Amino acid sequence: MAQRLDKILVIDVEATCWDGDPPAGQTSEIIEIGLCVLDVATGERSAPRAIMVKPQRSTMSEFCIQLTTITPEMLVDGMDFSAACALLREEYRSHQRTWASYGDYDRLQFVKQCEQWDIPYPFGPSHINVKNLLALQFGLKREVGLGRATRLLGLPFEGTAHRGVDDAWNIAAVLARVLLGHNR
Repeated sequence: MAQRLDKILVIDVEATCWDGDPPAGQTSEIIEIGLCVLDVATGERSAPRAIMVKPQRSTMSEFCIQLTTITPEMLVDGMDFSAACALLREEYRSHQRTWASYGDYDRLQFVKQCEQWDIPYPFGPSHINVKNLLALQFGLKREVGLGRATRLLGLPFEGTAHRGVDDAWNIAAVLARVLLGHNR
């Protein structure tokens, strides 16, 4: 199956987390899949979306609520992880497109959760690590966080940090600048 290269799916996930190790019997799991579609030719960003995922093997800690601003009430009507992966494949053709995230955490979280839960990985083989790409493109000595990246590029940070939908929107702006050399 040929990869479609006209658009890149920019993904940022938020997952259950704790200030320290997870409580006994719990594991970090995706609770929000933030998504933004980047048009490769124009650098235009579209379709920002928050796919809320109801946790099934963990509970929200106060630390996680404070960090992400996601509350348990926001997840009550969320879909299960399997349905979220199916949605990515069916609505966004995620298995046929290159996808990008800021760093490798998001890719590894998907791989780990799909393996643990025996759910098909929703993406194809092409992944762009925007954090690494930015550092290479600008000759930085080390990778920098998303907030610093937007400042470095003179881009406004739009929305709330650690909200998947807002982070995906900002990552797409950084990626557009790196790929196309202009501000979108």
